[in-house]
Amino acid sequence: MTVTQIDLFAEIAELKRKRNAILLAHYYQDPDIQDVADCLGDSLALAQQAAATDAKVIVFAGVHFMAETAKLVNPSKTVLLPDLKAGCSLADSCPASGLAALKAQHPGHAVVSYINCSAEVKAISDLICTSSNAVKMINSIPRDQGIIFAPDKNLGRWLEQQTGRDMILWQGSCIVHETFSERKLIALKAEHPGAIVLAHPECEAPVLAHAEVIGSTQALLNHVIKHPTGKYIVATEAGILHQMAKAAPQATLIPAPPEGACACNECPYMRLNTLEKLYLCLRDMKPEITLDPGLIARARLPLDRMLALS
Repeated sequence: MTVTQIDLFAEIAELKRKRNAILLAHYYQDPDIQDVADCLGDSLALAQQAAATDAKVIVFAGVHFMAETAKLVNPSKTVLLPDLKAGCSLADSCPASGLAALKAQHPGHAVVSYINCSAEVKAISDLICTSSNAVKMINSIPRDQGIIFAPDKNLGRWLEQQTGRDMILWQGSCIVHETFSERKLIALKAEHPGAIVLAHPECEAPVLAHAEVIGSTQALLNHVIKHPTGKYIVATEAGILHQMAKAAPQATLIPAPPEGACACNECPYMRLNTLEKLYLCLRDMKPEITLDPGLIARARLPLDRMLALS
């Protein structure tokens, strides 16, 4: 019998019970994976759930840095990722060696890294943040201390506006959020009078300039839940539309368009995880995330600071 001939939903549920496993999934996963997840959330919520779980096995339906984060806060647990190739363009844009060199050029600066980074980058950071808590994390640093913010330049620029801090920004970006078209967004607003633009702060400044609501994936979802009959143009990864539609079936949801004629508002890395790979991952207990104990000890410190402040 092949994988496609079995009831994947039932088999995954049974394997989770058998393995004492919890399935954490990001909002940017395929709808089927979202629907079988034990915990669904953005990066902050998933990090908190990973830290709190009593399960012996954590299966992370997301990308590599997220599974690494789960391993950092649970070094003794087995952490699985359905596809090890599920990386992140933003994390890849910031090698630890480059950030270390920048840090050496600015002694005394606090290094705040967005959670979308490798364990090696976390290990040389002073504090980690997510888009949900980034303003709070920046404001926790004394105003007379300089800040290096990595790796997302768009989130960093938005944080400068929100906090009044002048930061040294690493010039990284997300391939999904940088692809939204201001030109097409303006045309959509003209086509849909009264529509509210919801945008993630990873978007470029010209797109954010047209947004009525800017926030984390969870914050954007919460806005739709609070105003369930609204009309929304959504400028973030299209996976969140599944939860928005479930939470607010009367809402009108319009995905913000990329510049090209492509599905560029879907993260190709997130979509490497499939229901079939998730089943095989639980069946075979691989691929597993492994990290050097010394790296875990160093990278966990700024992550624990974030979780304590959150």
